[in-house]
Amino acid sequence: MFDKLFGRGAERPEADPYALPVSRRQKNGMYTLRALGDTRVLALVEAADSGDWEAVKAALAPFDLCRDHQVLAELADLDGVQDWIGRAVEDDKEHRATALLISGARHISWGWEARTSDRAVNVTQEQWRVFHERLRIAEEQLLEAAELRPEWVTPWRRLLTSGRGMSLGSAVNETRLDAALRREPLDLETHIEWVSQLQPRWGGEPGQALAFARKAFACAPEGDRLGCVIAMAHIDDWVESDSEDCLVTPEIQDELLDAAERSILHPAYVRRPGWQEDFNIFAMALSLASGSIALPRVFRELQGAYTSWPWKYMAQPEKMYARARRNA
Repeated sequence: MFDKLFGRGAERPEADPYALPVSRRQKNGMYTLRALGDTRVLALVEAADSGDWEAVKAALAPFDLCRDHQVLAELADLDGVQDWIGRAVEDDKEHRATALLISGARHISWGWEARTSDRAVNVTQEQWRVFHERLRIAEEQLLEAAELRPEWVTPWRRLLTSGRGMSLGSAVNETRLDAALRREPLDLETHIEWVSQLQPRWGGEPGQALAFARKAFACAPEGDRLGCVIAMAHIDDWVESDSEDCLVTPEIQDELLDAAERSILHPAYVRRPGWQEDFNIFAMALSLASGSIALPRVFRELQGAYTSWPWKYMAQPEKMYARARRNA
């Protein structure tokens, strides 16, 4: 086990021909990952940034947007997409479902930008109005995309987010969860979204999220990225806790070590565009748990690559990443 964890006796992953060169590192050796670290994703983002729908469709060719949440997120989080994607929805009948999916996902992110991450009591009435207006548009578009392409999972995962934001209730969101998992039983992003839904801040009970994560991961094959759901469940528990050291227990350290070894550190793990986010999830969880065995390997594989998720749960995310990396 220790040979695998520390990289001895294991083959290094083959060089990625689409790896995006690192343009700039900070003095501490870290850098912020952009475009999932992939030249093809960068081309997609640049096409979307210029509002060129034809170029966006061409750049989407290597990807499966109906299942690839991370690629969709690159478009959803890009400011300005909302200014032109509506024309694609109306004009491109052949690719209407894809345009609806992108527009719906963007309207959710755009809605949360209006609401901000502030506590609900500090959100103004105008912010709430814009938030719900944008989420209503997202709901309509994503439901139509799901109707046009019944096999797609990405609309249902995004509908979980809008449903939570609009307080549609457990019955609606559980139906959407079932719809997503029928299409992709091991879908990581759907599971992570539900882990958040089960937290007390969204009406869940303590322990529910971790129990859900454990049950899900128990069904995953070796090397599946679903192991990240264990790490995220512990991170979410840390967010809910009043204790900074709530994860520093031998039991949690062992569970995170086992999950890392069976998922991101397993030889069968596939490094897709954005794999660094999976490693960042474990890096944060392991650092919060003071896990000393797997953490150095995780940071060594990252080679300084930082992703805002999930470190943005912390007040100074980049600083905390650098500190955890330095102390690993």
